[in-house]
Amino acid sequence: MKLKPLDEQVMVLTGASSGIGLTTARMAAKQGVRLVLAARSENALRQLTQELVDGGGQAVFAVCDVSREEDVQKLAELARATYGGCDTWVNNAGVGMYGTLLESSVEDMRRLFDINFWGIVYGSRAAVALMRERGGALINMGSVTSEQTVPLQSLYSASKHAVKGFTDGLRMELEHDGVPIAVTLIKPGPIDTPFPLNARSYLPTEPQHVPPVYAPETVARAVLHAAATPTRETYVGGGAKGIAASGEFAPHATEKALAAAAIPRTLSDRPPLPPERNILYHPSERLEERGDYPGVVQPVSVYTEAATHRKLLGAGLLGAGLAAALWHRSRRA
Repeated sequence: MKLKPLDEQVMVLTGASSGIGLTTARMAAKQGVRLVLAARSENALRQLTQELVDGGGQAVFAVCDVSREEDVQKLAELARATYGGCDTWVNNAGVGMYGTLLESSVEDMRRLFDINFWGIVYGSRAAVALMRERGGALINMGSVTSEQTVPLQSLYSASKHAVKGFTDGLRMELEHDGVPIAVTLIKPGPIDTPFPLNARSYLPTEPQHVPPVYAPETVARAVLHAAATPTRETYVGGGAKGIAASGEFAPHATEKALAAAAIPRTLSDRPPLPPERNILYHPSERLEERGDYPGVVQPVSVYTEAATHRKLLGAGLLGAGLAAALWHRSRRA
């Protein structure tokens, strides 16, 4: 399967007004991608679109609540009407929740699944309808919690487990039917975005990430790599890969360590956020890439850079191996 170069692509991007989505939109525009931006925050979207157009890019936007299938269909129609379709569709919109499972309300739980899971279902179905004949890339935003549940984010983790199951199943079905769409799951670890600030929180203090924490650019680079290079899945951050691997090979020990480390360290020394701050039921209208994480933020993930360029690395190792073999043979001769 061959995907178009980025400067020849049209990309649909949900959750474009904040965090990873906002960083990805700006980075993609600089590389010549034509954008169809979506979020619930109309004013923020309008400001972002104008910013990208003023910078020489091409972008349109649609106010879209991904939990509403009709909104997602209108987003697909905008892409078709403006650019004739799309080459990459990124299902990035999502929201977090902090608290124990027994104290979180079922209403909030259902709403989170409507956004995090059903939003990806609706987006994926719309994307396949747009790209079934022309081909392209479908990129779904999972999480390290797609593999390993993190305490105090258990409901969020459950939604990302569901996203992984859906994404893997869709990939197999499309491959079986010969549909030329590369299906990717991106699995970031903690990223310094407004995610904790915008989340629904039941905690007595403002929630915070547990390190190691990475910059949103690390995820944006992984998304753009998957848009141009067929990729099954990508962990963003060596810490994310390490936690997932630990959970697979030593599940009980990993769960004990996570409970001991993550529960106290998720609680900051700052007062709880006001209830109106969370975006579970309403848009934020804040055009923000970064959060307020007080510790060290890693600008680059060495692990992810190596993983996304493993073909080049593998070719280099193969070449070195062949050269060594030829040298050894010549020495023997």
